[in-house]
Amino acid sequence: MRHAKKHGMKLGSSPAHTRAIKRNLVRSLLEHDRIKTTLPRAKAIRGDVDRVITWAKAGDLHSRRLAIAEVGDKELVRETFEKAAQGLWDGRDGGYTRIMKLGPRKGDNAEVALIEIVTDPVMPKKPAVAPVRPTKVAEAKAAEPGAEADDAADAADEAVPGDGA
Repeated sequence: MRHAKKHGMKLGSSPAHTRAIKRNLVRSLLEHDRIKTTLPRAKAIRGDVDRVITWAKAGDLHSRRLAIAEVGDKELVRETFEKAAQGLWDGRDGGYTRIMKLGPRKGDNAEVALIEIVTDPVMPKKPAVAPVRPTKVAEAKAAEPGAEADDAADAADEAVPGDGA
């Protein structure tokens, strides 16, 4: 049971330490575009990084100030906002990070993951085309004996040269 448990992940020993870890990881990820860390830490910062990139896509002054408060580095926020202004994440509505599991670490068997910022262009989804089902008339015609011969005769009539039509 989760009585008296706060929501969120406790990455350090105190809430202040957890905030410091998350801020440093977000800053490192925005600076290097890819970092290797433990899986719980990667999952914990995914939402924060996505939020900062969403603010960067908005590009207004209020969003910039929110991002500076979150990241703590004006220069890094400026670079992120410039990347967003150049259209790095255009067409992508969320999902700006990718987490890949790398397996256990040798020393303490902690699950290690690689978290990176996604820069791949968004591929448009192909519209789902419903399969064409034959009508009952076509099914009945196909079931008749000699229907293939009628179809072949119709095709031959259409291919007659000099018909003028």
